[in-house]
Amino acid sequence: MTTNRTFTMIKPDAVENGHIGGILDKITSAGFKIVAMKYTQLSKRDAQEFYAVHSERPFYGELVDFMTRGPIVSAILEKDNAVEDFRALIGATNPTEAAEGTIRKLYATSIGENAVHGSDSDENAAIEGAFHFAGREIY
Repeated sequence: MTTNRTFTMIKPDAVENGHIGGILDKITSAGFKIVAMKYTQLSKRDAQEFYAVHSERPFYGELVDFMTRGPIVSAILEKDNAVEDFRALIGATNPTEAAEGTIRKLYATSIGENAVHGSDSDENAAIEGAFHFAGREIY
């Protein structure tokens, strides 16, 4: 079932490099409505929980360290076919393989520091959004 909401995070590398405005502009220009957004920083415990699916992978520790090194912007976005459309907008995980004009092609510096997170399924979008936002925080 396709839903009309997805979850994203502007990661610490993009925040540090001053790309919040540019990324938000790309998102809204692509027709997404921001229904929840916050500027925050993940604790180590939060990052470990959020990325628990990767806990057995060799990059897990580096991922947790990266995601806790500075602030992020988390948001819930709304649009028809939100998950699929947003995945297309952000581009491939590896910015050298990302299509021209995608967020990662424009703002990511490497596979590990790839500027943004985007939910990979409707189910994960709901889980990830609920992890970051209480129901009263969603417009």
